Amino acid sequence: MITETTAQPSSNEPKGEILLEQANQMLEDRNLSGAKNAYREILSEYNDIENIDTIQDKLEKVNMELIFSNSPSEDAVVHEVVSGDTLGELAKKYGTTIELIKKKNNLKSDVIRIGQKLTIWTGQFNIFVDKSQNILILKDDEEVLKVYNVSTGKNNSTPVGDFKITSKLIDPVWFNKGVIVPPESPANVLGSRWLGFDIPGYGIHGTVEPETIGQQVTAGCVRMRNTEVEELYSIIPTGTMVKIVD
Repeated sequence: MITETTAQPSSNEPKGEILLEQANQMLEDRNLSGAKNAYREILSEYNDIENIDTIQDKLEKVNMELIFSNSPSEDAVVHEVVSGDTLGELAKKYGTTIELIKKKNNLKSDVIRIGQKLTIWTGQFNIFVDKSQNILILKDDEEVLKVYNVSTGKNNSTPVGDFKITSKLIDPVWFNKGVIVPPESPANVLGSRWLGFDIPGYGIHGTVEPETIGQQVTAGCVRMRNTEVEELYSIIPTGTMVKIVD
């Protein structure tokens, strides 16, 4: 719900257009939470508004900025560092990642000091993959945060069901039928990141063939653009649930 006092719409301008103007102004003023709520209301109540797809894009960008920035959010807390705290322990305590804590607080190293105040994400991420649409949806509980275009398995080879992220690798080695393909090789189809499921051989990864995104062409894994899987990797902790449907 928007808390700002706003002008009432005139009889000559639709309420949805007025709300969009207000949302854009809040975004310009860096009131990210207010802009998010306004864009969500537009998509929910005024989805016949012109250029609705651009509003969805704006909402997704605001959602991700709220995750990565230290702007106030209902899904973040401020933690004051005490003796014995480490980024690893804080990431485990709050169910997040070291990388996200560092990005959210603009930390250049893993060193933190007593009394330092850190903004830490506390939302509960989960992932939904729709094979028929070749999309991956990042969610916070039931709220859609961002939709990514992906590739899934040819011949229906991507498994359906509920899975868990159990491993994470940067610049993964690809083991292809007994052959070790190093990260720097153009033949390494895994791209820049690996998010492994709790079933051997399956997971979410990057690509060396971005032109294939949106197609059913993989050996069974979920394939993303490298920049996008890197974004996902930085915020998704091990233990994150993944649901895949046909």
